[in-house]
Order: sequence, then C-alpha cells, then structure tokens
Amino acid sequence: MSIFLLVDIGAGTMDILYFDEGSDLHYKSVVKSPVRDISHKAAAIQGNLAVTGCEMGGGAISDVLKERARTHEVVMSASSAATIHHDLDRVRSSGIRVVADMEAEGFRGNPDFHPLVLQDLQMERLKGIVEGFGVPFAFDVVGVCAQDHGISEPGVSHLDFRHDIFKAVLDDQPYAHALLFAGNEVPHYLSRLSSIAQSAMSIPAKEIYVMDSGIAAILGASMDAEARSRQNFMILDVATSHTLGAAIMGREIAGFFEYHTRDITPGRLEVLLRELADGRIDHKKILAEGGHGAYIRRHFGFEATEAIIATGPRRALVQDLGPPMVLGAPLGDNMMTGTVGLLEAIRRRKGL
Repeated sequence: MSIFLLVDIGAGTMDILYFDEGSDLHYKSVVKSPVRDISHKAAAIQGNLAVTGCEMGGGAISDVLKERARTHEVVMSASSAATIHHDLDRVRSSGIRVVADMEAEGFRGNPDFHPLVLQDLQMERLKGIVEGFGVPFAFDVVGVCAQDHGISEPGVSHLDFRHDIFKAVLDDQPYAHALLFAGNEVPHYLSRLSSIAQSAMSIPAKEIYVMDSGIAAILGASMDAEARSRQNFMILDVATSHTLGAAIMGREIAGFFEYHTRDITPGRLEVLLRELADGRIDHKKILAEGGHGAYIRRHFGFEATEAIIATGPRRALVQDLGPPMVLGAPLGDNMMTGTVGLLEAIRRRKGL
C-alpha cells in the first residue's frame, strides 16, 4: 500500500491531496497558486531584481517582471526567463537582461539587487502545508499536474503544437493515463513539466509523475460518483484560467475543447458541448475564435448524452445552462478534480 501526494498547480489555486491507500485516509488543501504567491511577493519588493530558478507558469509574474523592467534593472537566468517566453530575444525586448544561469546566481549576492526565485514547486511552502495535515513530508508516490504548451517547432503555434501532442497520443491510446509521464521520461519539449519533474526530485518520494492539468481534470471529473454509472457523458471543468469540455465514452476520451475562461460565455459553451457530442467541433475554428483548440476522435450525439458533469472553482458560471448540469465533486470536493485525476492516472498506470 502506498502514500500519495498529488498537487494540481493552477493559475488561481494550488490544490493538494494527501492519500493513504492503506487506510483510505486523505487530507486536502486549496491555497494560493505559486504564480500568484510569487508575483505578489515580487510586486512588494522595491528596486532591482535578480531572478533565478526555472520555468514556471507565467501570466501574473511575467507582467510584474516586465513592468518592473520599465523602471529598474531586472536580471534573469536563462532558465527562469523561459517563464516569460521561450524566445529569449523576446524577453530581452521587454528590457529584461537575460544571462547564463551561473552568472545570474552571482547577482543574488549583489547588494544592489533583490533575489527572486521562480518555481512551480515552492518546496518549503509545500512542506509546511503538508506537515500542517499532521503527517510526515515523505511519500511513496508524488504526482504533479500543470498546463504545458510545450516548445513548438519554428512556424508552428504553441496551441497547434499542444493539440498535435495530445492527438498523437490519444489517436493511439484514447485514455487520459496515456498522457501521464514518470519523472525521468518527460519529453524535452514539455519544458514546464520537465522543470516540475526536476524540482520534484527533491521531495522524499520513491516515484515522481507529471501530467497536463487539463487531461488530469478530464480523468478526475470522470471519477465523480455521478459519472461512474454512465457510458456516454460530458465533462465541463471551469477553472480560474481555462475552461475545458470533454466527451467520454466508457473510459475513452472521445474529444475535448479548451478556452480561456474569461473569453467564453454560457451561450457559446452550450453550443460547443452540442458540437462536441455530435462530432462537429473543429480545432481551427476554435483557434480562430480565440480558443485553445479542440480534439475529436469519436462521437455519440448530444441526444445520447447521459449526463454533463461540471467541476472547477468557477463552475457556477454554467449552472444555468440549457442542458441540465450535475455538479461534480470527485472525492467529495469539486476543487480536487485535477488531483483525483492524477491519482487515478497513476493507479491505472501501475495496475492498482
């Protein structure tokens, strides 16, 4: 029997699940996301910044650093600068000085600069949260999920690239756990997940796994009690930053779409769910609308949909949609969708 630590790193929150397989005991926590925590700390620091660490989720911290570079010096290691953009010349065009990792470490001792470390896994913070459960910070298995667009080839958009990654795997193995990676097998082009896997190696654990948070959410929502007795159902995970809809046939992912939550309306969501179930959704059309894309493999028809399971921190946005919604709560908590998906992906991969 194993002790699991599952961590879902989102734009708004970091969701943590401690699960003891032997006793079925579990503890949960939802806290401020690393990108919000670090960006708030960076904004509170006055003066020049020496930034080290690794690639993490961007958004708020990227905005803070670019704004600071307008009035002060910001020096970033090449590894941490990938948080803003993988094209380091574009980072430099924001007025940020990008240097080699070793050179950046030297700036941390410079009294004219304030140090700042970028990382999705803030180890001391994570350790404090887990020890607050009253359990040791030591595990058999650790799983972490986050969104990763990957490093695309020249001329290929990061959204098309992410779509192609999913399509290549799911066309062959249409199961969410097929997109789970052990810490030592993360493809090099999934740079954010690679950074997370590397950071996670310092956690006292026997095994490390990482996964895209969107795929983890699909699997987690499908573990809701309302979904387990269904054959053809849909999932709508409305998170702080992204909204993801998926069609499920048994255990197979039939298709999905993804948008920024801020860009989607309830009316458009209802149309997308119908198009997805009917097999009429189109990746390029979704991109043209400003969405993140779509994938379709099979379809069962909207009229044959047995349930629509809504999860995520902002699911209240869809509770009044025309199609009836079931408010999902995997493991009793709609905020644990990603962590439950991680847990189930690991269990399936290990044959548990």
